Amino acid sequence: MEMEKARREERMERHGLLIVHTGDGKGKTTAAMGLAVRAWGDGLRVLILQFIKGGWQTGERHAIEVLARAEGRIELRPLGLGFTRKGEKPKEEHKRAAKAALKMAANELQSGRWDMVILDEVNYAVRFGLITEEELGALLERRPPEVHLVCTGRAACPLLLERADLITEMRSLRHPFAAGIKAQKGIEF
Repeated sequence: MEMEKARREERMERHGLLIVHTGDGKGKTTAAMGLAVRAWGDGLRVLILQFIKGGWQTGERHAIEVLARAEGRIELRPLGLGFTRKGEKPKEEHKRAAKAALKMAANELQSGRWDMVILDEVNYAVRFGLITEEELGALLERRPPEVHLVCTGRAACPLLLERADLITEMRSLRHPFAAGIKAQKGIEF
């Protein structure tokens, strides 16, 4: 009971930040996962919702699952259907998945269960028309002021950039793909 009271007092003092990781360089999700681990290490409760990656078995997913089993307070939910490429799943399926992820994000933000929520690759979902900038804006309006919200992905929309407290742009200066080197496990996934 005393611990819950202390948590409530801490949440009332904390100013939740809106953090954006964007740009054409690598490391947006990785930076968000670093924040998640830091927050978890400091006792915060962290939820990561992935809008695009879907069922990919990634290094960060495995690491977060180990932390979740060890002490809880952190959870990663892959909600997307993978990247939207021509000839693959119809765009309507991707839209349904993204809208369901956005609804889940809104519910979880309001639940009081989380100190930090990460919307991984939500910027792609807006960019590719899976959700609208207005729908994302409505989510931002409903965010409790003490909850940190992290949004990742290339081409962050103007509304998100306008409202953000912290914006980091990852810029690509050189990428091994340009030299014909395929994605490397542990580096890019």
